[in-house]
Amino acid sequence: MEYVLKTTALQKKYGSLTVLNNVNMHIPEGAIYGFVGKNGAGKTTLIRLICGLQFPTSGGYTLYGISDTSTEIVKSRKRMGAVVETPSIYLDMTAEDNLKEQYRILGLPSFEAIPDLLTLVGLGNTGKKKAGNFSLGMRQRLGITVALAGNPDFLVLDEPANGLDPEGIIEMRELILKLNREKGITVLISSHILDELARLATHYGFIDHGTILREISAQDLEAACRKCLCVTVSNIQALCMVLDEKELEYRVLSDDRAEIYSAIGVTDLVEALSAKGCVISNLHEREEGLENYYMNLIGGAHHE
Repeated sequence: MEYVLKTTALQKKYGSLTVLNNVNMHIPEGAIYGFVGKNGAGKTTLIRLICGLQFPTSGGYTLYGISDTSTEIVKSRKRMGAVVETPSIYLDMTAEDNLKEQYRILGLPSFEAIPDLLTLVGLGNTGKKKAGNFSLGMRQRLGITVALAGNPDFLVLDEPANGLDPEGIIEMRELILKLNREKGITVLISSHILDELARLATHYGFIDHGTILREISAQDLEAACRKCLCVTVSNIQALCMVLDEKELEYRVLSDDRAEIYSAIGVTDLVEALSAKGCVISNLHEREEGLENYYMNLIGGAHHE
């Protein structure tokens, strides 16, 4: 398998604070790689490292097979486009002028491709409207357009749906899918909006406290996601006692709800709870999704 990005024992420290610890990441060519972790887990730090905005404390990475310590890494980075934290746009300029400025920075000889690029991202009709008057979703798309100016093969997006309304999130999703499927661009998306990421990603990397816990393809994740029994009861303590006695895996969701991951007969459960004066008010089967998979991965599989 060809990897666009591969990190090896990557570490980043700020004084005594370790932000990234022994990170090993593998992003296949052509993938939409969902980089999953809560705020502060180390996602943006890793992105800043691979973009050359910061340097590792130890370890390293390769970008299109070129080591970060090689002078040739500059050539590999020319194949990248990135939006890190906030879009790099000029609010007092139009979308077209923003792109012209980026073209000048990159030393591109012609503005000929700009109209098609704006149309691609849905900004073809913005005319003389200044970016400062754009909606948040339009600014995010303009930021991506600026990142696309150099015709990259690899696009890095740091929380692209952050702060967007539902319509903006859908527009962002459709744009990313279009870039991947029609243009063949490999995409790294850092996000903590898991429901949206599940609609996009072909591969996942889960990070917590600066450490990659697991990498998995969307196909393998789907196979790994388990079904569970969602139960609402009158006495959650009684339910926990019954499940502990039976040595079953479960997770408490609230003061009256829990998810049971181990197989159990409904009749046996009802009888065991009835013996403890506990009544089931609702019970249904549900397949584990990305959010639960992630929560279980970081230690949420057992009751609190």
